[in-house]
Amino acid sequence: MVITADTTLPGGTLYLPEGLQIEADGVTLNGNGTTLIGDDFSGNGVFVNGKNAVTITNLRVQNFAHGIRAENCGALTIAGVTAASTAEPDPNGEFLDIFRGADVAYGGGIILVGVADSKIQKNNLSHQMCGLLAYDCARLEVRANVADYCSGFGFYLSGTCDSIYEANHADFCCRWHVRAGGGGHMGADAAGFVIVKGSSRNTFRGNFARLGGDGFFLAGLTHALEALPCNDNLFENNDASWSPNIAFEATFSRGNVFRGNTANHCNYGFWLGFSSGNVLENNRITLNRTAGVATENGVEMTVRGNEVRGNAYGLLLWSKRIPQFDAAVPGNDTSRDWLIEGNVFAGNARAIRIAADQDHGVRPYSPEGTCPPPRNHALRGNTFEANRMDVDADLTGFFVT
Repeated sequence: MVITADTTLPGGTLYLPEGLQIEADGVTLNGNGTTLIGDDFSGNGVFVNGKNAVTITNLRVQNFAHGIRAENCGALTIAGVTAASTAEPDPNGEFLDIFRGADVAYGGGIILVGVADSKIQKNNLSHQMCGLLAYDCARLEVRANVADYCSGFGFYLSGTCDSIYEANHADFCCRWHVRAGGGGHMGADAAGFVIVKGSSRNTFRGNFARLGGDGFFLAGLTHALEALPCNDNLFENNDASWSPNIAFEATFSRGNVFRGNTANHCNYGFWLGFSSGNVLENNRITLNRTAGVATENGVEMTVRGNEVRGNAYGLLLWSKRIPQFDAAVPGNDTSRDWLIEGNVFAGNARAIRIAADQDHGVRPYSPEGTCPPPRNHALRGNTFEANRMDVDADLTGFFVT
């Protein structure tokens, strides 16, 4: 079906194995509650390419590879759409590739490629592989969408910048990966929000990403060791609790701000390895199994006004030389220049540990020789209450006031 003018569908169910295509600017497609049914989880339910000011609303789509696919569009609006039962690999199978390109993207409710200045709001994208995938997009407004119970990514950003993701839900985005010889991995890089390949200057505010493989997963270095940092993002008032792995992971990137978030009951609340210039401010970080905040070779970080309670380690910082990372992040040669100020550390086994040449901060590690010792960390005005140990530090240039 090809549409070139404003169209209201008749309601009921339409079997369209080759989908519906919009081929004019300024078109409004009102689904009127109609369900579009595909075949064999292939193709797109609705496809738009190179058009502007298109609106898609009040539509249900299922049994395609992607419910809606838009490429090279501007001023697009997708609202009130339900897209589910799209292409999905077998359960308990592959460990996910978070750097997979748009041409081989995982299935999902909505995929945007090269889309700008567009609004995606109040859509139901739950119960499938991925909710919303955004490749090389700019200035998106993504609000009040639900992408719960996805087996891959609730919301995925690759090369997507200057956008706002607000009041979205991506709970229970998780999967199980079976390993040869028995056992497996809970999570397998599934996450509520995945942010990769230079996705920068985005705002994530008031979102929920609970009980996922990870809550928010930001990675600035590819598996091929290509540095594509995701810098200057703001994470504010989000809840990423109850992950079996990490609530907020942000690695190999600079200038990300985490303010007023909740990171409780995970393995790690925050993991910020090989990053620089991050700010953690006024977050609630409690009852995490291994550490509230864990960072190897973090540089010029500020940790201020956080509530850090009941973790095995409250703040776990360490140095670890990995030669293959030297070219990508030459400035991250050790853990250095942290300001740890005005936090409450209460009921942790160890409130703060800072150590040299460690594996995960708790075991000796020096197969490639030592890196410079941790240095120039400042602790000011923190409160320590009922921790088994307050500070365990092995470093130079250490200031406590």
